[in-house]
Amino acid sequence: MRELRAQVASFDRPARLLMANQFAINLGFYMLMPYLSDHLAHGLGLAAWAVGLVLGVRNLSQQGMFLIGGTLADRYGYKPMILAGCVMRTVAFGVLAAVDSLPALIGASALTGLAGALFNPAVRAYLAADAGEERRVEAFAVFNVFYQAGVLVGPLAGLALLAWDFGAVCSVAALVFGALAVFQARALPPYPPADRGAEPAWRAVAHDWRTVVANRPFLLFAAAMTGSYVLAFQVYLALPLKARELFGEQTGLVTGAVFAASSLAALSGQLKLTAWAKRALAGPQAIAYGLMVMGAAFAPLLPGPYAGPLGLMAGILGLVLCAALLAWGGALLYPFEMDTVVRLSGDRLVATYYGAYNTASGIAISLGNLAVGALFDTGIPWLPWAALAATGFTCAGLVRRLHHAGHLAPKPVPVPG
Repeated sequence: MRELRAQVASFDRPARLLMANQFAINLGFYMLMPYLSDHLAHGLGLAAWAVGLVLGVRNLSQQGMFLIGGTLADRYGYKPMILAGCVMRTVAFGVLAAVDSLPALIGASALTGLAGALFNPAVRAYLAADAGEERRVEAFAVFNVFYQAGVLVGPLAGLALLAWDFGAVCSVAALVFGALAVFQARALPPYPPADRGAEPAWRAVAHDWRTVVANRPFLLFAAAMTGSYVLAFQVYLALPLKARELFGEQTGLVTGAVFAASSLAALSGQLKLTAWAKRALAGPQAIAYGLMVMGAAFAPLLPGPYAGPLGLMAGILGLVLCAALLAWGGALLYPFEMDTVVRLSGDRLVATYYGAYNTASGIAISLGNLAVGALFDTGIPWLPWAALAATGFTCAGLVRRLHHAGHLAPKPVPVPG
């Protein structure tokens, strides 16, 4: 904790605000979202297809709009997009507290996703700009500590509020985002957008997007990193499926423990891993090692020769170890990954690049989850875990290959005419 306080104090005020803001963003989001599907299905009595539709709209609106959100942040400034996203979340969560009709729920869900698409690229681009090239890696390491703290505390706060009802959860989450919007409006310094002169908006946006598409090293890096997002998402998919296989109706309690193990591992290891990697490794090497750790995380879940109580104990240890290794691997690579995106952008259109990067990762998560689900449906016990492990090592090999070929070294970014 002392090390964290010293690191936070070493940054300028905008960076400190953005770190604290990210904790509040995740606190408000995760106190509500883990319990939304149960509320829709059992509290409101919606059919399973309707629950899937509401949740799917949120994911689609966020992942599909990241590029738009990043583009708007580069054109109109980071602070307006951060504020707009927080206000949208305030309204969306307030609506979720008050409505029970499917159209209204879909609208609130879409607004929730759009809010994330607006402030996520803007926050990361603002932090990268404020920290500067020399301190970007450390800034994103501390940022991830605050991020994971919100992921850890949010569900616990939501669970306590469920003692009243789901409306109380929504209302408090809305208040968190409302207070955050007011606080940032007063305290967060504006960051001016790039001067685009008198160029029409549609032409400027088209030019920006052509610039991103023409940046081959960035596209190759984004493609190589998609596997890391598929692997990280298995805390929500493959690990709960394994928990249900082992514990049946007690899945919820076990899944909660797995979430806690993941967040605590990231919180405890982030700063130490980053400090070690900065001393011992180049950025792309740290990313590759992180991917290998994430791939190795699934080895403990491969079927073993154990049965009965011993097999159950092995399953518990495998789940916890998998969650911890996923968190440590992600903590190792994340600051260097975020720094690499900025470097490959040439420090231009950083929010747009983050938006495009997040969109690619969102598409990868959707396709990856379909593939993982299909692997589970084969009924071959070892196949999903072996495929996930192979994904991590394959992506690590791709990053190493890009590094050795010189694609990840900073160089002038091609700008289409």
